[in-house]
Amino acid sequence: MKKNSTTVIAEAGVNHNGRLSIAKKLVNEAKKAGADIIKFQTFSTEKIVTRDAQKVNYQKKTKPDETMYKMLLNLELSFKEFKILSRISKKKNIEFLSTGFDIESLKFLHTLKQKRFKIPSGEITNYPLLKFIAGLRKKVILSTGMSNLGEIDLALKVLTKFGTPLKDITVLHCNSSYPTPVKDANLNAMITIRDKFGVDIGYSDHTLGIEAAIIAVSLGAKIIEKHLTLNRKYFGPDHMASIEPHVFKKMVLAIRKTEEYLGSGKKIPTRSE
Repeated sequence: MKKNSTTVIAEAGVNHNGRLSIAKKLVNEAKKAGADIIKFQTFSTEKIVTRDAQKVNYQKKTKPDETMYKMLLNLELSFKEFKILSRISKKKNIEFLSTGFDIESLKFLHTLKQKRFKIPSGEITNYPLLKFIAGLRKKVILSTGMSNLGEIDLALKVLTKFGTPLKDITVLHCNSSYPTPVKDANLNAMITIRDKFGVDIGYSDHTLGIEAAIIAVSLGAKIIEKHLTLNRKYFGPDHMASIEPHVFKKMVLAIRKTEEYLGSGKKIPTRSE
């Protein structure tokens, strides 16, 4: 991978449906599709939701009467299973990353020697979580779905105050609708974030298709995150807003071609001239 190329994250998330066998296949497919990072989600259901917590609207499309607690419990993988996925990723030469939603999960993920940590949109105002991550002194990816500039500003102040320099933070613009309507993608918000805070920017893409991710690269995204599934018809909350491996590969190839078109930015005579 070129030094200045866009980092592409295959967001497996909970698209393994709580099964290690599917999670292993997602690692393999992410590598074959050209992703730089395979990302999962690590959490203890007991610690992050109450037993009567209700699903958000897009999650109700599957099992509408099921509580969020029951849904997450069925999607939870054990620490032992994540150790296995980390080892498999290393063998496949693809970076392993998992988002920790509670302090215990973050402590565990730190033992796996993750190179970076991802803060999901829903935790951007969870300052104890941000403080803990900042203290790990790793690179940080901050997602900003449903956030305004004031909330982003406060999150960055917490991270920098407790140990993570601004140069090590990439802020991802995203929309927390699954899927995101084209009219709500608002990719120019990335530029607003970059100019306001002086940070590297990226895009966590929940739109259908791959066009938004490619456009984001042309606007300066350093990281592209896109949900990966083995089959969009699988039963689960995120499959319909994900793309399958053959489409993911097309996206990666298009991103690399876009980088080639963009070039170095230097105005000098070329060999073809």
